[in-house]
Amino acid sequence: MQQLLLDIRPPSRPELARFVVGRNVELMAQLEAMLDGTARERMVYVWGAPGSGKSYLLAAWARACEARGMTVDVTGRNAAQAVIADQVETWNAEQQHAGFAAFNRVRESGGLWLAAGDAAPADLPVIPEFRTRLGWGLVFQLHGLDDAEKRAALRQHAESLGFRLDAQVTDYLLNHTARDMQSLLRVLEALDRFSLETRRPITLPLLRQLLAGIGA
Repeated sequence: MQQLLLDIRPPSRPELARFVVGRNVELMAQLEAMLDGTARERMVYVWGAPGSGKSYLLAAWARACEARGMTVDVTGRNAAQAVIADQVETWNAEQQHAGFAAFNRVRESGGLWLAAGDAAPADLPVIPEFRTRLGWGLVFQLHGLDDAEKRAALRQHAESLGFRLDAQVTDYLLNHTARDMQSLLRVLEALDRFSLETRRPITLPLLRQLLAGIGA
């Protein structure tokens, strides 16, 4: 059970392949095009509500850039081939000025820029020049998954693991565990391993036993 607890904890580095796309097809296509060098626009700003997955997506995309041999800056304020600027709505004036300068350098050098915040550029509490730069490229609203999409994603992932997910199990996962998609997938994978270790089918009682054992 202790090993299952460790497995449920967030992975050390997010993976782009684990991000459930949902209604964000155009955004993901743009980010993939930026990675493979076919994108016409190389500056992107993403906004969405807390819990929509912005930080995970940015961290996963940064890792994908590194895997392709690019230099990456995740502070949003230094020169690199790919610059990632997260939670820009929280930046102080000094950070905003540095971000403004970094944006200009990236655009002039033909690099990649990916930023995220909790509101559209026009509504951000930042200096006007930085707000303008954030709106220069493509702007996407990141749509979090609704419950129906989460259920569908969980069923699909269960099928990829080789079992059918009962609706009662899905409902219990959504109502009694962290609701972000990455946490849900980690619990589902731990449940699959627990089923194999105990040689018991995946049922609601088994899920309850797993969650009780990890203190969820």
